[in-house]
Amino acid sequence: MELIKIADIGIYKGETAYIETDDGEKYFVHQSMIYEFHLKKGMEIPPSALEEVLNENLYRKAKERALYLLDKREYGYAELFRKLEENYDEDICYRVCNKLAELHLIDDRRYAARLAEYYSCTKKFGKYRAKQEMLRRGISSSLAEEALAEYEDSASERLREVVEKKYARYLTDRKGAEKVKAALVRQGYSFSDIKEVLSEYEFD
Repeated sequence: MELIKIADIGIYKGETAYIETDDGEKYFVHQSMIYEFHLKKGMEIPPSALEEVLNENLYRKAKERALYLLDKREYGYAELFRKLEENYDEDICYRVCNKLAELHLIDDRRYAARLAEYYSCTKKFGKYRAKQEMLRRGISSSLAEEALAEYEDSASERLREVVEKKYARYLTDRKGAEKVKAALVRQGYSFSDIKEVLSEYEFD
């Protein structure tokens, strides 16, 4: 088997080390890789061993990137995977996301609950719009439905608040009412809820 000889090894700068092989190639990795794989100058290793070092280094970088993103805000599995996939191969992304899920640093059920609360109570979207936004963030349809179920009974109340705050002044005639209906449909409210709430207003 053909072996690769490590011609030189050392610190490049900061926490970055370099591995130089006898064919003049230079590889930059985190210095922890040197200790983890017990690499030394003059050592001969198979190409597969060098590939393992480089892959492990990529995994480490991807995990650091993921933790940085999670420090800014919460992510679900699919959303974090898509973000990592911009810079890393699929197998690395799966490995990182699986590890973080195992550590409960990402949890789709928990994330779905927080998104449902945000879209229902803060944004005051109706169920259909809230679900659409949750699906866009990578939450499964079943988890979105489960999380949004908690807010179904209060949908009419939230709709009244939205109408009172943003649309009541337009409910002076039939034309204005139709425009308000269209806006509320875009916000994800059901036709039955819209009809019920708007029936409380009198207009020509």
